[in-house]
Amino acid sequence: MSDDTQHPSGAPWRNFYGRFRGKTLRDSQKTYLDEDLAALSPGAVGWEENPDRTPLDLKQVFPDKEEIWLEVGFGGGEHMVHQAALNPNVGFIGCEPFINGVAMLLGKIRSAEVENVKVHPGDVRDMFDVLPEASISRAFLLYPDPWPKKRHHRRRFVTPDHLDPLARVLKPGAIFRVATDIPDYVRQTLEQVATRPDFEWLAEGPEDWRKPWGDWISTRYEQKALREGRTPHYLTFRRL
Repeated sequence: MSDDTQHPSGAPWRNFYGRFRGKTLRDSQKTYLDEDLAALSPGAVGWEENPDRTPLDLKQVFPDKEEIWLEVGFGGGEHMVHQAALNPNVGFIGCEPFINGVAMLLGKIRSAEVENVKVHPGDVRDMFDVLPEASISRAFLLYPDPWPKKRHHRRRFVTPDHLDPLARVLKPGAIFRVATDIPDYVRQTLEQVATRPDFEWLAEGPEDWRKPWGDWISTRYEQKALREGRTPHYLTFRRL
């Protein structure tokens, strides 16, 4: 009998509900994907190339970096490139299954000439499998898919299926930043993250979630939210 919980590669069946591709890529974006993406790989992340789930050697991936930061779903990549330019001593790993966003990031990497970014064009859960325990010093979840319908709230990132492996790979004292313009996403984030014994919410007053971080760059998703009259929230947690 076949095991319905596993893919033929040995991977667990993981439902993915987002989009992998949007409008037709421009020729320049196709060039970025063809010429740049492979060189920016952090290593064997997928189940096909790493069925044993051998952990990545981050010292080899980033031999001269003091810390490793992770961005979950980097959208168009503006925030990650901004942070990479601000923090050349940090290695950045970005995970994004939407190939149009990946192509946009690659173009920004070329323009900014940053050299401390690695890219996984896929599900962050596969990356969690192969990141060593307590290896990430900072993680970002910025304007994630809100999944507004109540029956879809279990698809949101801020559920144990994602938070448990995130907690495993974060170092003690690591910072986890969440930005969203959806009040109900704020509610679920506080219910799911702030109440965990391995995270603490660092807010001391309303301004701590109303004002952006000092090194923040407003993304295109945030600009859309502001145009449409929605209020951004900035939540900061620390891994205990």
